[in-house]
Amino acid sequence: MTLLGAQHYDTTSSARTSFKRVIDGAVRGSSVTVRRDGDSVAVVDASRYRRFLARTVTPEVRVLEEDGVFAMIMVDPAIAVEDEDYEALVADMVLALREYAEDWQDHLLTAPNHAENWGLVQLVELSDDAQLTAWLLGTDE
Repeated sequence: MTLLGAQHYDTTSSARTSFKRVIDGAVRGSSVTVRRDGDSVAVVDASRYRRFLARTVTPEVRVLEEDGVFAMIMVDPAIAVEDEDYEALVADMVLALREYAEDWQDHLLTAPNHAENWGLVQLVELSDDAQLTAWLLGTDE
């Protein structure tokens, strides 16, 4: 097996021709970039990317309980859920985050007050429910 260093492709055609190398490099953790019309994109391994996002995107979440009702409130973006059962509350927040990510992809990504939430959206999209729950509760590895 030949180890590949950083890979930078100046055109999508050159990346397409070397697609196996592009994927192999990304999976291995090498820097892989592809340029097109002045834009440069990185190709990264999804598992590594998710783990990185889980460590760097910090959930600002507060949990409150009053009269037997729990509330979980995320500061930015502003998302709140309520439930009488704590486990259901966490599941509701996971669902609310998935709905937010869907809305973000659909129309919020260009809104000035939501555009910078792309890291959160990527984390949500790359995580299963168990991973997202662990991230919310601060138990993600």
